[in-house]
Amino acid sequence: MDIRKVKKLIELLEESGVSEIEIREGEESVRISRQSPAPIPQYTQIMTPPYTSAPQPAFQANPTPVSAEPNAAFIPAANEHVVTAPMVGTFYRASGPNDKPFVEVGQTVKVGAVLCIVEAMKMLNQIETEYAGTITRILAENGHPVEFGQPLFIISDD
Repeated sequence: MDIRKVKKLIELLEESGVSEIEIREGEESVRISRQSPAPIPQYTQIMTPPYTSAPQPAFQANPTPVSAEPNAAFIPAANEHVVTAPMVGTFYRASGPNDKPFVEVGQTVKVGAVLCIVEAMKMLNQIETEYAGTITRILAENGHPVEFGQPLFIISDD
């Protein structure tokens, strides 16, 4: 299912009084439910489930430093925008293990630019920005799991 459709469904859910919606297209389905407003969690540590053998990601790009403290708590300034994960999955900065990352800290991006990939259920979903500006922080680590709504990038206005 196209990520833009999912975003539109979320917007419709927020605008209506409905608390949950489920849409099926062929074999694909998505369920979105609204919970009571809660404070945005600060992601300070990524927990791994207690598996005896963890599943291996589709690929692991060479690790590159993204910022001094990738998961540190932050409060965006007035001129900053937070790009969050639209789904649960595995965060990848590049399209392949030997490819260049889509974006780097300090890089200027336009609306619609691909920032990363989130792999969910063996599907690679390109995450595009809704904001134009400069990437000031990358908050997720390559090859690590991300949660729905988890902050991934900080983009400041130019």
